Amino acid sequence: MIAIDRPKLEGSVAVGDKRRRRIGFSEFGSPTGPVVIWLHGTPGARRQIPCEAREYAEERGFRLIGLDRPGVGSSTAHRYEAISDFTSDFQIVLSTLGVDRCSVIGMSGGGPYTLACAKFLPDRVVSVGVVGGVSPVTGPDGIAGGAVDNIRAVEPLLSKAGGPIGKAVSAILSVARPIAEPAIATYGRLSPDADRELLSRPEFKAMFLDDLLHGGSRRMEAPFADLALFVRDWGFRVGDVTTPVIWWHGDRDNIIPYAHGVHMTSLLPNAELVTVPGQSHLSTLGMSVEIIDQVLAAWPDQTLRHDRTPLPALA
Repeated sequence: MIAIDRPKLEGSVAVGDKRRRRIGFSEFGSPTGPVVIWLHGTPGARRQIPCEAREYAEERGFRLIGLDRPGVGSSTAHRYEAISDFTSDFQIVLSTLGVDRCSVIGMSGGGPYTLACAKFLPDRVVSVGVVGGVSPVTGPDGIAGGAVDNIRAVEPLLSKAGGPIGKAVSAILSVARPIAEPAIATYGRLSPDADRELLSRPEFKAMFLDDLLHGGSRRMEAPFADLALFVRDWGFRVGDVTTPVIWWHGDRDNIIPYAHGVHMTSLLPNAELVTVPGQSHLSTLGMSVEIIDQVLAAWPDQTLRHDRTPLPALA
């Protein structure tokens, strides 16, 4: 297994009305540069950040922070009523970590939470990147098809039994670490060509193992909570997100259909769709440096390391 950059800082932040819950975080790169918050997919945890993105944060001098969602890693289990409720915790995390403004990148299941942050915290979220993001499947913004649409029929079960199921999965993972790498390899063999190729690369195997063994295996309630929230009303309309959004989507995505990316960017008033030919769901993670560069382009007043010229503003 290749060496992988460890977090420069890792811990948790007290959140909630009485600060009785916690949200876990991992931090990479410069402590003083522009801030990029990375929201993991479903399932996933705070270290689900590609190795090249971790290295790039150090190289170019920006602050890269991965966050757990409630019920995974170092975060307390908690059930939001809607995805929009996450933004209250997110705002507390930003303030506690000394972050005034940030860009937010959401992978897959992190996409809805990313859009919520942009909608409710427009003065703090400078720009947004969504990578193969989940779309609503109900309500006026809904679109049919894909893996999430299949969850609608079992949403009542997830709402009631997701916590106990997650605890059972956590117990299994806590004693099953030796099978983690073979499990990732098996998933890769069953995946489309582009995802299989990505999962065969040592640095991505290292990332998924690092995330699973140091975050995702501790608690597994979060994925079930995510799935229940995806099929409910999100607590906001997609078209009300006015922050600049760049949306990357593989045209062979087997989990979230490419048509969902087209649909979402047609609803967002200030969005650009980047079609990634031949790529599936996980394989777009291989574009992390390009994704980061484009969201940081909304920071015209920031100069990064290595004598780079100031990043250009988005048009």
